[in-house]
Amino acid sequence: MKSSLPWPPPKNWNTLWPALKGSLAKIYKPCIRPGCPQCAQGTKHPAYILSFSQKGARRCMYVPQSLVGLLKRALANGRRLEALLYEQGPLVLKEFRRHREQTRETQRKGPPSKTRKTPKNKAKTIKRQ
Repeated sequence: MKSSLPWPPPKNWNTLWPALKGSLAKIYKPCIRPGCPQCAQGTKHPAYILSFSQKGARRCMYVPQSLVGLLKRALANGRRLEALLYEQGPLVLKEFRRHREQTRETQRKGPPSKTRKTPKNKAKTIKRQ
C-alpha cells in the first residue's frame, strides 16, 4: 500500500543501528576440561546467552565475549527504536487525518460545479382540479 502522506522519519533513527530485539544474560557453567581448577572450586566459567524470537519460537544462542559490547548496544537501540515506533503510531494517525481533512477542504473549494439550466421555453403543466 503506497501512501501519499509526506512522512518524514524522526531525525535520530539513523543513530539507532544496529538494533536488536531480545535479551542478553550472563550465566555461569562448568567447562568440559577434566580437572579444571575454576570448576573444581565451584566458581564455573562466565558465558553469555542471547535470547530472541524467531518465527514465533523462542531461541537461545551462546555469544562470544567479543560480541557482548556490540550486542548490548544493539539491544539498547532496539528498545529505543521500539519506543519511537510506539510514539509514531498516534502521530501517523493524526497526520493522516489532517491530510484527509485538507484534501476534503480542497475538494469542497474546487472549481464551481456546473448546474443544469432548464430551458426558458419549457411548457409548464397546470394541475386541474
